[in-house]
Amino acid sequence: MPAPLNRVDTTPELPAAADAVVIGGGIVGVFAAYYLARRGLKVALVEKGLIGAEQSSRNWGWCRQQNRDARELPMSTKSLDLWERFATETGEETGFRRCGLFYLSNNDEELSGWARWRDFARSVGVTTHMLSSAEASERGRATGVSWKGGVFSPTDGTADPASAAPAVARAILKLGGTVHQSCAARGLDVEGGRLSGVVTEHGTIRTKIAILAGGAWASSFCRQLGIRFPQASIRSSILSVSPGASGLPDALHTSAVSVTRRRDGGHTLAISGRARVDPTPQQFLFARQFLPMFARRWRSLKPGGLEGFRSGHESLARWRLDRPTPMERMRILDPLVDEATVALTHARALELLPALKETKIAASWAGYIDSTPDGVPGIGEIASLPGFILAAGFSGHGFGIGPGAGHLIADIVTGDEPIVDPRPYHPDRFGGSAWGKVADF
Repeated sequence: MPAPLNRVDTTPELPAAADAVVIGGGIVGVFAAYYLARRGLKVALVEKGLIGAEQSSRNWGWCRQQNRDARELPMSTKSLDLWERFATETGEETGFRRCGLFYLSNNDEELSGWARWRDFARSVGVTTHMLSSAEASERGRATGVSWKGGVFSPTDGTADPASAAPAVARAILKLGGTVHQSCAARGLDVEGGRLSGVVTEHGTIRTKIAILAGGAWASSFCRQLGIRFPQASIRSSILSVSPGASGLPDALHTSAVSVTRRRDGGHTLAISGRARVDPTPQQFLFARQFLPMFARRWRSLKPGGLEGFRSGHESLARWRLDRPTPMERMRILDPLVDEATVALTHARALELLPALKETKIAASWAGYIDSTPDGVPGIGEIASLPGFILAAGFSGHGFGIGPGAGHLIADIVTGDEPIVDPRPYHPDRFGGSAWGKVADF
């Protein structure tokens, strides 16, 4: 895989039973398993490929409150605290630090939008600073450009996508949980209308609780259970450059390109929102519900190719539990990189930040970002199947809010006071229309 990823040990034997089984070893799945294990539950985490190998290691690494939709902001705020506490609790290193996030713009409309968000953020106790032209140009002096304004969010930060999910998985093992890689969950056993087990390719784990944190695979998994979960993915391509550039902000966003310092001293480069839409049967099935989303973001999305069909994550197929599934044929979603986007991203970055000319392209990769019709994740127990909890559709925001989402899932399972109000996230809302409810940011 081109995206850097640390490895973690696999538990050799599948348990016969567990208090809870988490399906999916991305950042949301590992944090859900971690917080359940901290509460004394016997937890098994099953992952069809490698821990963190899909979008959890393929993102920018931003952990932000800035410009979050009002529904996600409380979880974002809680997550920043949980990122910090995790290292203290476990001794494991995710690379998280509150370096602050820096935004620059010469667009009056964009600056006005950030100012409106600043006013909203103040009302809920979140600090963000609008920068004058002089302040923005001084902070952004590495660009050599005179800017109209900007934003600095000092309490936001970044974590390391290559390290984070594996670090949490190691913490789960320390707490007595089990971690099973190359172990696809094929489906669920149901007795008396309630979940009774998770069927994997290596055997069945008896349990009364299953959490589906399957990322881009979640909708097709739900379809096997007769559960309708509208989900669509876009293919995003980014790159990293070698160390060598000095004097750059740790995390900078502009409309042209965004740049993030990596733990090795190199940088990740990306164009925010730019992606390919690879047509799939599932996208056609849910097309009407996604019209508001695509109507708002069509300028940054381009038609794709056949990668979605090849990957198989958005198939409408039904599979048997005693035979290999599409997830076993595609252990890790590793779609083709959009070379045109990579070239454009690199060119824009060199133009914006001349210091990057001292670096070389180290790697490029693509990943599928799964979204819901309103851009807010679906988290909650499915009423038609007691014991089955969905946690998917994080719409490109999952890495930063992974700790809060995992904590909320554990709260739902154990009946504890929820860390945030769970109602805005419940999947029941997808039974209605998404028109007019698409996330603002």
